[in-house]
Formats: sequence, C-alpha cells, structure tokens
Amino acid sequence: MPPVRGYEAEPCHSITGEVGTGYQDAVAGLAPGLVLAVDGPVAVDWETVTAGIHEALAAHDIVAKQLDMREYSAPWEEILARTASAELEHDPDFAPLSRAGLADFFTEVPEPEAAVHCVTVVFGPGAALVAPDRLWYADLPKRYAEAQITGGTGRNLGQPAGTGPGTTRRLFYIDWPVLDRHRDTLVTGVDLWLDTQDPGAPAWLTGPALRAAMADLAGRPFRTRPTFNTTSWGGHWAQEQLGFNREAPNTALGYELIAPESGILVGAPDGPRVEVPLQALVALHPEEVLGEPVHAMFGTSFPIRFDYLDTVGGGNLSVHCHPQSDYMRRVFGWPYTQHETYYMMVGGPGRQVFLGLREDADLVSFRREADRAVHDGVPFDIERYVQTFPAEPHQLFLIPGGTPHGSGEGNVVLEISATPYLYSLRFYDWLRTDRDGRQRPVHVGHAFENLDAARSGEAVARDLVQKPRTLRSGDGWREDVIGRLPEMFFEVRRVELVADAAVDDATDHRFHVVNVVAGDGILLETSGGHRYELAYAETLTVPASVGAYRVRALGTGPVRYVKALVR
Repeated sequence: MPPVRGYEAEPCHSITGEVGTGYQDAVAGLAPGLVLAVDGPVAVDWETVTAGIHEALAAHDIVAKQLDMREYSAPWEEILARTASAELEHDPDFAPLSRAGLADFFTEVPEPEAAVHCVTVVFGPGAALVAPDRLWYADLPKRYAEAQITGGTGRNLGQPAGTGPGTTRRLFYIDWPVLDRHRDTLVTGVDLWLDTQDPGAPAWLTGPALRAAMADLAGRPFRTRPTFNTTSWGGHWAQEQLGFNREAPNTALGYELIAPESGILVGAPDGPRVEVPLQALVALHPEEVLGEPVHAMFGTSFPIRFDYLDTVGGGNLSVHCHPQSDYMRRVFGWPYTQHETYYMMVGGPGRQVFLGLREDADLVSFRREADRAVHDGVPFDIERYVQTFPAEPHQLFLIPGGTPHGSGEGNVVLEISATPYLYSLRFYDWLRTDRDGRQRPVHVGHAFENLDAARSGEAVARDLVQKPRTLRSGDGWREDVIGRLPEMFFEVRRVELVADAAVDDATDHRFHVVNVVAGDGILLETSGGHRYELAYAETLTVPASVGAYRVRALGTGPVRYVKALVR
C-alpha cells in the first residue's frame, strides 16, 4: 500500500485550460478602439494592477487611457446615508446585510467613448457598469481585505482617503454582500479572471477557461483552500499537528469550508495557480453543486460550513449564542440562521464544553452580572448559569440558535454548521482585551434577546448530546447518525471503517461534505472515474451531481469520517 498523504494546506485541482501569468500575454488580444473594464474588490492593489496593464500595452505599442471609477464615487456622507438602516443604526458591531446595489455608491456612471488611437482602461469596483467591450475581473481573496481593515490600512467601499480607517462592520455586512452580488452577475461573461495576490504578476484564466474549470469542478469532489486566523483565545494544534501557520502566534479559527470566504485553487501543482471563490462556482452551477432540492431551498447560498476552533494551549471561547431564526431574518437580514454543532476532534480529561442553561439559572441575575462585566469590568462565574459537559473525543454537541455555548481550553472542535458565521452574540468573554487594550466586544443585549430559556437542565443532555444511532452497516463498516434535530436543516453522520474496508454511498441529489476525524485517511472514488485521497482533518465537498461514490479506508488501522448533508 502506498504511503498515506499528510494534510495538504494548499490543495490544487488540475484543469485543462492554460493558466497565464503577468500582463504581457493578458493584453495580447486588445487593440486600439476598445474600452476595457477591470472590475474587482476594494482591497486590490489597483495602482500596481493598472501600472502593469499600462506597461504591457506600451510594450505592444498601444497607448492606454485610464479612468478610475473611484473618482466617480458619491460623497462619503451620501454613501453612508444610502446604505444606512434604521435597524441597528447605532450598533457598533453589527449591521443588517446590505441590499444596496453597487451603482448606489456612485454619483454617476461614466460613459467612456472608444478612442481609435488607444485602449480606454476603466478600473476599480464597479468598472463593469460602463458596458465595456472587454471585461476583466481582478480578484483578491477576502482574507486580504479583512487583514487590511484590522491592520488599519484598508478602506471601505466608496470611502475616500482622510475619512479614517475602514471598519469590519461595514466590510462584513455592507461591502462584501454588495460586491459579492455584483461579482456573481459578471462571472458568466468575464473575458479574463485575474488572481492578484501578486499584483505585479497575477495568475489568470481566460473567461472560457474559467467557466470550463468551474463546469468540471461541479461534477467532481473538491477541496477549498483552508485558512487559519489568530485570536486571543487561539491554540496551537493546527501548527503542531497539521504544520499550518507555524510563524503565527496561534491557529485559533480554521476555515476548512466557508462559502462566503473560501476559494478553490485551480491550475497545476508545480505551475501558476488561480484561486477562484467557491461562491463563483455555486453561482455558475447551483443545481449541479447543491442539488435541485437544496437549490430550491437556499438559492445560490452554499448552506453548510466546516471550520476548526483550536484552543489547545489557548483559552476558553466566549460563552455566546447565535440568533434565533426570526431575529436573524428580521434584524440581520439572513434568510436562515446560524445553527451549529461541535464535533470534538481533540478533548479529554479535564476539558469541557459550555452548553445550555442550568436548570436553576436565575436569568435576571445572569443579565445583571453580564452587564456589570461589560460596563464595570467585574468578572463572574459563568458556570452558575451555563452547564458544562465533558469534552470527550468524537462526541457531537448540537447547538440550535439561542443556545448558550462555547468550547473550553484544550479542545479542537470541528464546527459543522449552517453557513452564517458572523453573528456570535456574546454573554461573557472573560474580560479579554484586544491588542489595543480595549475590552473585546460583548453583545449582552442581542444575546439575551435571543436566549432560548427552554434549552436548560436535563433537556440539554437529552436533546443536544445525542448517542449514535446506526443507519446501516456492512462488512467492516457502519454509518451512524450522530446529530439530528427537527429545527436544524442539516444532519451529521459518522462512518467507521476497519482497515481496507469500503462503503458505497450516493448523494441522492444533495451535496455531501466529509471530513476525516480519525485514522490515516480515505480514498473516495466516484462512478464517473474521479478519485480523491483525503487525509486526516481535511474536508471534501461532494457535489450533488456526483451521484454514486465509494469510500475506502487508507492506512493500516480503522478510520472515521463525518458527513454532513441537508435533510
């Protein structure tokens, strides 16, 4: 048996289309008299990109006339007014998801005239609004925008210099929804897609090659590129066990699959690669990826996410809850809420999970102490109000909206959850401060408005800490359902295989997401001839269009993997 592969931090999917690099070849098809629009998000290094296009055209003896869309932005105060909402108007952390269109950020959309002696290059967010002859999209993964904003160097959509730093509040709830909707309307007609992580020499795909790659991915299993963020409670498991971000302070939050931010690397492992947003794939092929019944329920929103919460050598997470369904729709603007589950990858003696209220919890005292912690910096014993459970490896905890919860120190949680991920409503955060010495945001008002008091006492252990129930079994394998609730639209199953055992499965018109939680790994083979080896801790999406597939255990010992699907 060949050696088992280890965790791959940058999985790349081979494609037949050529991946180009730099601007010289990219401009080869341009000629004087054309209007070229180069659209993309705010965080792109537009100065470097446009300089590269200008120099490449000059090398072809073509003059470039440039037009910066940012110069046509509406006044900042007007943009703030246009994107304001009476709901959460003064909330420092949250805002409803913006329904604005990108055109709302401009005083006017210019109408550039084609000039016979040059190529007119219109660039910046919204460039496609000018109805160009050629359309390029200069992309940059969202992790760069967040890093710019949190580092104090980034600005928000339409924000001019001199108006202060940008905010994550606008980035998450206004800029990203607006820019995502705009991008998704362009992907079917873009002529060139540039990955500007290296703005001086971007990797790129032609529009036809991009769409061919996405059509191919919609019919076979794929991994998204994982990323890990650092936070105050973060641990070191991913650094020590996966070899991820060894130079970072910690690896707290690991995004294995999170549709609004995840990208898919395509190209050749030893050549240039392009990172394309997962959401672009779903926008192009929603029924193939999601399945017809899931597409009917969720549109083009990929509704399940997988991420890691690493507190090994770190600290407790905040004790928080997520919005209940009506509140999520009415206040935050998401059509479905943030139901979660915790699967314990790492735990053990002395480790714990906070989950649900104590039977005798005095909610008036709980609110009073939570407010004092925020306003007066007075700590309190959260376990007077919230239950704890042993963090036993491979136990799944279900966390419906409104349920207080949090992982304790020393755990690795595989969080298998609904896709919304920016709505952690904190009751208590251990008086932690940020790097500037300010207390981290705690949202006592939102948290208590969403607190489900029925999730208390013995009902928590009965309903939310479930025992496995066997669905089916065979020679050397067993599939159990380990988490299912009527109000949660997805369920979690676990498959256990002895060495070299194999199990047949099928998507049945609904995508699956799988993750190896114990053992060396699995080999997943589809009826269409695709093969994918998945190592420990890696996550794989199996599009609905795959249909029948077989999973075989790799290595010399037993293997466990979890599988999530929309019911």
